[in-house]
Amino acid sequence: MLLITPPFTQLNTPYPATAYLKGFLTTKGIPSVQMDLGMDVILQLFCKKGLEEIFGFAAENVTELSPNAQRISALQHEYIKTIDSVIAFLQGKNPTLARQICLDGFLPEASRFAQLDDMDWAFGTMGMQDKAKHFATLYLEDLSDFIVECIDENFGFSRYAERLGRSANSFDELYNFLQTDPTYIDKITLSVLEEKIRLINPKLLCFSVPFPGNLYSSFRCAQFIKKHFPEIKVSMGGGFPNTELRDLKDIRVFEFFDFITLDDGELPVELLVTHIHNPAHIEFKRTFLLENGAVVYKNNTLRHDYKQSEVGTPDYSDLKLDSYISIIEIANPMHSLWSDGRWNKLTMAHGCYWGKCTFCDISLDYIKIYEPVLAKTLVDRMQELIAQTNHNGFHFVDEAAPPALMREVALEILRRNLTVTWWTNIRFEKSFTADLCVLLKASGCIAVSGGLEVASDRLLELIKKGVTVEQVAQVTRNFTEAGVMVHAYLMYGYPTQTIQETVDSLEMVRQLFEVGTLQSGFWHQFAMTAHSPVGMYPSEFGVIPEMNDITFANNDIQFTDKTGINHDKFSFGLKKSLFNYMHGICFDYPLQDWFDFKIPRTSVPSDFIYNALEKEVNFNVKPSAKIVWIGGKPFSETFTKSKKGNSWEMMKMTFHDKREMFEITTEKEKGEWLQAVLPKVAAVNDKKYTFTEVKSDYENSGLDDFELFWYSKPVNTLRDFGLLVL
Repeated sequence: MLLITPPFTQLNTPYPATAYLKGFLTTKGIPSVQMDLGMDVILQLFCKKGLEEIFGFAAENVTELSPNAQRISALQHEYIKTIDSVIAFLQGKNPTLARQICLDGFLPEASRFAQLDDMDWAFGTMGMQDKAKHFATLYLEDLSDFIVECIDENFGFSRYAERLGRSANSFDELYNFLQTDPTYIDKITLSVLEEKIRLINPKLLCFSVPFPGNLYSSFRCAQFIKKHFPEIKVSMGGGFPNTELRDLKDIRVFEFFDFITLDDGELPVELLVTHIHNPAHIEFKRTFLLENGAVVYKNNTLRHDYKQSEVGTPDYSDLKLDSYISIIEIANPMHSLWSDGRWNKLTMAHGCYWGKCTFCDISLDYIKIYEPVLAKTLVDRMQELIAQTNHNGFHFVDEAAPPALMREVALEILRRNLTVTWWTNIRFEKSFTADLCVLLKASGCIAVSGGLEVASDRLLELIKKGVTVEQVAQVTRNFTEAGVMVHAYLMYGYPTQTIQETVDSLEMVRQLFEVGTLQSGFWHQFAMTAHSPVGMYPSEFGVIPEMNDITFANNDIQFTDKTGINHDKFSFGLKKSLFNYMHGICFDYPLQDWFDFKIPRTSVPSDFIYNALEKEVNFNVKPSAKIVWIGGKPFSETFTKSKKGNSWEMMKMTFHDKREMFEITTEKEKGEWLQAVLPKVAAVNDKKYTFTEVKSDYENSGLDDFELFWYSKPVNTLRDFGLLVL
C-alpha cells in the first residue's frame, strides 16, 4: 500500500493523516509506504536544475512579461546561483548563511521585498535567524510569482488549482480541466509519482486529500495511474471528502478512483485491504464505489470504528523529515508557528467536547463523536515520536483540547521529567484558571489558539459558544501572565450581525490587545457550511441559502443575509487595524480611521476589558482540587525570635526557581511541615494529593488553623512561585 498526500499542503512539516494511518496499519501487520508528494515536487522545482528549466521554459514559451517578471528573469543567474544554499538554510542545514541573507545585496529582490519598507520595524526585535528566514521566504515568493505568471497559473506553495476544488457542486469544470494536457507542475508530479510506484509496486494507493488545494492533483495522479498502472486500486479519503463529498452522485469520479471513504480512515482502509486480497469479501465501512454503473454508498459491515486507544502512534517513517523547509511569511507570531519549524502532530481527543457552535460541522463524526485519549497513552506516544523523529515539538491538532485532559497531560509530562514544546487549540472557558495556565507553561506549552469569534455577548449566545467576552478577557489574561502566547480567531459577517456589533467587536479586540491579554489574531469572514446548524436550518438564523443541484462537492453555501448588510467592505479595515494592534501601536486611533466609509461610534465603554480584569477572583478551594508543587527543594535555617520577653523558634526557607531566589519565614513547626509536604505534592510524584488530603496531613501533624495558614503570607508567596491548586 502506498499512502500519498498530493500537492500541496505545508512546507515546514508533514500533514499528519498518512502518518496516523501508517501507525494504525503497522499495528495490524499491514505493510505500507507513505510519501509527501507535494514536498518532493517543491524540492524538484526549487533547486538549481529546477530553476534552470523554469527560466528556459519561460524564455521559449512566454513572449510578454510584466515588469516584475522581467526583473526576475533578468536576475535569473542570481536565483540559480543562490537557490540551493537558501533551501539548505531553510531546512536548518546551513544556519551561518543567515548573516549573509540579512546583508543587502546577497539575495535578488523583486516585488515581494517592496513591503519591507513598511514592515522593517516589525522585525526590529527579531533574531537574525528569523529575519533571514523572512527574507528567504520573500525570495521564494518572488519565484512563486514568476511561476504563476509564466509557467503555471495554478501554482501556490500550500495549494494547487484550489479554485477547481472550492465548492464545486458540479464535477464538470474539474473533469473538463482533466481532459487537457498535464501542466508543467503536473509533469513533475507525475514523474515523481511514477518513480515511486515502480519502486514500491503497490496493490492499493490511497490519497489523503485534506483541502480543496489538494483535490485537482489527486485526480490528475489517479488519472495517470488508471492509464499506466490499471491493476492498482486507487482510493481517496481525508478532510476534503469527509466534508465535501458526502452527497457524491457523479459516476465520472470513478473513472479516476475505485473507492472514496469518509470520516475515520482506519477501519474503511483495513476493509479495502481485505477486499483487494479477497474480492469475494464485500464488507465496507462508509465507502463510495461504482456498482452496476451507479454510485453506491456501502456501510454494510457490523464492525465498529477503532477506539483512539487502539489506533497506535503516528509513524513518520518514509517521510524525509530533514527536507522540510521552515518559512516566516508575515509578522504574525502565531502564524509563524504554523509555518516555521517541525512539529509532530498528535490528537488529545477525537471530536469536540463542546460540540455546540452553530457555525461548525457538528453533525459530522469528526466533531460529533468525542473520545479522549488517556494522558499516559498520549505521553507514551509523545516519547515514541521523539525517539522516532528526533524532534520534541508537538502540535495537538484538536478541534478544542479539553482542559481536564490538558491538565493530566501536563502533569504526566512533568512526572516523567520530559523536555517538550507544545501548542494546541482551545475554548476560552473558565476552567483555564491562573494556576492551570502556569502548570501548562511548566510542561512546555508555548501557545494556544481559540475562537473569540464575534466579540459580542448576543452573538456569542446565538453561536452557542458557551463563553462571554468578559470570560475570554480573564482566560487570555491567565495564559498571558503565565507566559503562554494567545491567538484569537475572530469572525465577522455572522448571520444577523449588525454594523454596530461589528464596530463593537473591533473595539473589544482593540481593548484586549491594549491591555496585553492577546498577542495574535486573525479575522475570518463567516462562511456557511452545509453540515453546520446554520447550513442545516438557515431560516432560524435569518439567512436565505442559494440551493444548487449537488452531484459532486457540497460544503460552502452561498447565502443572502436578511439584514442586507455587505460585510465584505469591513474586511480591509478590520485586518489593517489588527495588524497594527498586534505590533502594539495605534490604540489611540478612532475606529473610524480604519474605514473609508462612515461607521457608528462604538457603544462599548472604553474601560470594559480593564474592568472585567479587575473583578475579584474566587479564592475558595474545592476539597477535591489537586495541590501540586512545581518548584524545587528549599534550603532552611532556624532562628529564635523574641518579643516582650517571649521567644519562639522560626524557620526561614530559601527557594531558587529558574529566574530568581525567594524566601519565606514561618513558625518552625509549620516550616517543618512544609518541608515534609512539598516533596509529597511535587509534580514528579505518581500520587497527586487533594486539598482535603493536604489539610488532613497538616492536622495529623498536630497543627491547627489550617485555613488561616493556607491564606497566610508564606503560603501566598509559595502560590506565586509554583504551589498550584488545580
